[in-house]
Amino acid sequence: MPYIKSVHNADSDPVNIYYEDTLQGRPVVFIHGWPLSHAMWEYQFNELPKYGLRCIAYDRRGFGRSGRPWSGYDYDTLATDLKIVLDELDLDDVTLVGFSMGGGEVARYISKYGDEKIYKIVLVSAVTPFMLKTKDNPNGIPRETFDQFVEQIKQDRPNFLSTFGKQFFGVNFINKPVSQAMLDWSLQLAMDGSPNATLECLKSFSSTDFREDLKKISVPTLIIHGSSDKTVPIEGSGKLTAEILPNAQFKIYDGAPHGLFVTEREMLNHDLVTFIEGGSLSILEEKAMDETAAEAISSVPYPF
Repeated sequence: MPYIKSVHNADSDPVNIYYEDTLQGRPVVFIHGWPLSHAMWEYQFNELPKYGLRCIAYDRRGFGRSGRPWSGYDYDTLATDLKIVLDELDLDDVTLVGFSMGGGEVARYISKYGDEKIYKIVLVSAVTPFMLKTKDNPNGIPRETFDQFVEQIKQDRPNFLSTFGKQFFGVNFINKPVSQAMLDWSLQLAMDGSPNATLECLKSFSSTDFREDLKKISVPTLIIHGSSDKTVPIEGSGKLTAEILPNAQFKIYDGAPHGLFVTEREMLNHDLVTFIEGGSLSILEEKAMDETAAEAISSVPYPF
């Protein structure tokens, strides 16, 4: 299995970071959300290589097949893990795609290490700029809500994650955008995570302020967020991130929930390829696998 050892200083033990790599094409590094693993990107890995894109995704420490240290779940450490992945794979001109919690890693990476290796950035349903409600962040989520999540995870992690998964994909009595099998699969990915890492990462993404980190982003950036995201509400995340990054492209997926990498996968895949390849639809039209797929992609209106 492919692993990269992440070592931060002489006093820390190395942590094995598991990754998958399609090997050919312009590199796109995917950073997964909480509390899943790299496997959440299945529908992107199955599609984007058709358009000449090299897809790379890794498991955040504590999740999936990566090592499970007791500590190191702060964003400075997580951003260093990302840097080591880029360095060890000798990647340049990279597009970073950060989903939910993974958007924080992207922002902190740029803040700590700059954008020399970075070509473009995509923030999908990201937790940026700051999730916690404070006096100067009134659109955030109250600390009491996150404290309740911590207690629920400690008391009954499977039940919390099962309930969380339904909200994640926008499932309710009326709307069922994904199958029960998809919910079961998502729950399995979440349950594979370390219980301690699940708690520590919750504390990190709920309390880390990325407002200053975002101001250091200067490469082309695409922000994607669902208007019906109940997990990371757009008013306190995507819209505010777009205000901090006025030159970024901001696309709202009308009615989409948090887990739009599944529910809106065709639109997301199209937008990723279009943005990474410079906004030209000709790339898609020339490389589509068949006429039916090409018609399905080109029939959806896009603003860029």
